[in-house]
Amino acid sequence: MDKTNVQRNFKDTVFRMIFKEKENLLSLYNAVNQSSYTDAENLEITTLENAVYMNYKNDISFVFDFELLLFEHQSTCNPNMPLRDLLYVSRVLQNRIKDENLYSKRLIKIPAPKFVVFYNGTDFQPEQQILRLSEAFEKKQERPALELSVIVYNINLGYNQELLETCCLLKEYVQYVELVRFFAKEMYFSEAVEQAVDHCIRNGILSDFLSENRAEAIAVSIFEYDEEQHMRSERKEWREIGREEGLAEGENRVVQLMQKLMDADKTEEMRRALSDPVYREKLYQEYGW
Repeated sequence: MDKTNVQRNFKDTVFRMIFKEKENLLSLYNAVNQSSYTDAENLEITTLENAVYMNYKNDISFVFDFELLLFEHQSTCNPNMPLRDLLYVSRVLQNRIKDENLYSKRLIKIPAPKFVVFYNGTDFQPEQQILRLSEAFEKKQERPALELSVIVYNINLGYNQELLETCCLLKEYVQYVELVRFFAKEMYFSEAVEQAVDHCIRNGILSDFLSENRAEAIAVSIFEYDEEQHMRSERKEWREIGREEGLAEGENRVVQLMQKLMDADKTEEMRRALSDPVYREKLYQEYGW
């Protein structure tokens, strides 16, 4: 099957393709939690395809053992993850309790949320870090009335070895990514992906998954790379526009605007705002900046 004919779900990535399967997701859950659950049938999956947050393309949300978990894979570390997750979990819980009476005397039970990011970008990040919502508060508080924490695991080779050894699929996914990067140093990226896929199949790295999903895995890997390069390019352009507008305040405004449009998945508006200063100023006024 030719990869150009693949009709892929734009939300999927190789990471999500692998771990949206119940048994694979359970192995990742166990590795993160070091728990003893072994019955994949007890894993209640809630993929929430229509949730706004799914526009970020890399996440898997599910309910298991009275926990609401969001696992997300990223090639860049975003300091706004706690705020994004706050908006996401609010929508999830609102949908989950829509038939409940919030004014009753009975306490409504909700699953305990947990937020995890698996980072495997090329920029340096520590082995583990915790991003907190309170870090974004304009007024710092010793005991924040509202807090949300996101744990970020660096899953590049050489980091979090225990986690990778506990979940073999995660380790093999990381090996696949490393191979793509290795081959990309010597050839076009599309050729590097195909070379990496063939090498993995021959050497027992995600071999079953890649054999069964070869064309789609190649297509989404190329899509992920193109998207990451596009976002890096846009962030550079944001900074340049900020400098042209004069001060740090100008740079801050354009970054805030791009983040606002990105969160709303308004790609065309982002591109127009980057190239059209009159339109950009119009958006500033609309958002009260």
